[in-house]
Amino acid sequence: MGKGKRKREEGAGDAPVAAAAERAGERKAEAAGGSGKSGVLPSMIKNKIKRTELHSKLKHERKLEKRRKAKAREAASKRALELGEEPPPKSVPRTIENTRESDETVCRPDDEELFAGNDADEFSAVLKQERTPKILITTCRFHSTRGRAFIAELLSVIPNTHYYKRGTYELKKIIEYAKKKDFTSVIIVHTNRREPDALLIIGLPDGPTAHFKLSKLVLREDINNHGNPTRHMPELVLNNFTTRLGHRVGRLLQSLFPQSPEFRGRRAVTFHNQRDFIFFRHHRYIFEDKEKKDESKKGTKDVKGKKPTAPKVIARLQECGPRFTLKLISLQHGTFDSKGGEFEWTHKPEMDTSRRRFFL
Repeated sequence: MGKGKRKREEGAGDAPVAAAAERAGERKAEAAGGSGKSGVLPSMIKNKIKRTELHSKLKHERKLEKRRKAKAREAASKRALELGEEPPPKSVPRTIENTRESDETVCRPDDEELFAGNDADEFSAVLKQERTPKILITTCRFHSTRGRAFIAELLSVIPNTHYYKRGTYELKKIIEYAKKKDFTSVIIVHTNRREPDALLIIGLPDGPTAHFKLSKLVLREDINNHGNPTRHMPELVLNNFTTRLGHRVGRLLQSLFPQSPEFRGRRAVTFHNQRDFIFFRHHRYIFEDKEKKDESKKGTKDVKGKKPTAPKVIARLQECGPRFTLKLISLQHGTFDSKGGEFEWTHKPEMDTSRRRFFL
């Protein structure tokens, strides 16, 4: 009996302690600049129930305030349209892309030095159509079945591409052979644990050499409702390569494809750069006839009791595959040289200190 009485007395003494702690939190908030309970933050309250109640209340108030501002913006835009005035500008959401750190190497449309450099770089002969792109694809010494399947799909994506077995040949000997046979680029698919994990793209005869990390590979057979590409020359789409380094990488990727697309084939190959990740997609256009409600004959029906429709042609994209993501690891001057090569750019761990710093 005595023990139970003592426990009840101890439990009854917890309430004043919690109230005192809450009052102490309020005093801290007032000292920090708040006034009464309006300045109390949920993190200052030790009582879980009270803290949850205050958090829900603040969340509801923020929701009401957001709704009130949206209604005020909508009313202002309606009023401006009625008066024939210009509506207020729409607020642009803050994203990592539009708040990126400023970069001095971002290319400008009026940069004459950049255009002069383009006329004399390693890719100018191919991009001016003085040379036809001719690509040699091979593997690392220890390749896998999935790596061969990936190469087979690359052969269908990139025109005028030839596959050679690696065997025991050194990479430098393969490069010398490719130069003699008038190849313009060499692509090496590296595999690790039976999965392709890297691409090495070497421009010939003078470089450069780009090393990419390859991830999120999805082959054609694994894409739902995929299409089968034709042998027409594809259109090439390059997005968001804005810096000088990105411009150079974009021209390297552009030099893999002929600069004379055959639009009749309705093929499109896309390299989309976002936050220094290069997303590869391969699509084909499809034009379909879709029935559309005829507004001119509203309220009428045909013999079968159906509403009249007018033909409408719509365009959509069908993915052909493969689908993968590239991330630049290094860019080296000249052809591949692991010992004495000079690097234009190399990714280092200390570069990843900010989420808003991009290099491409």
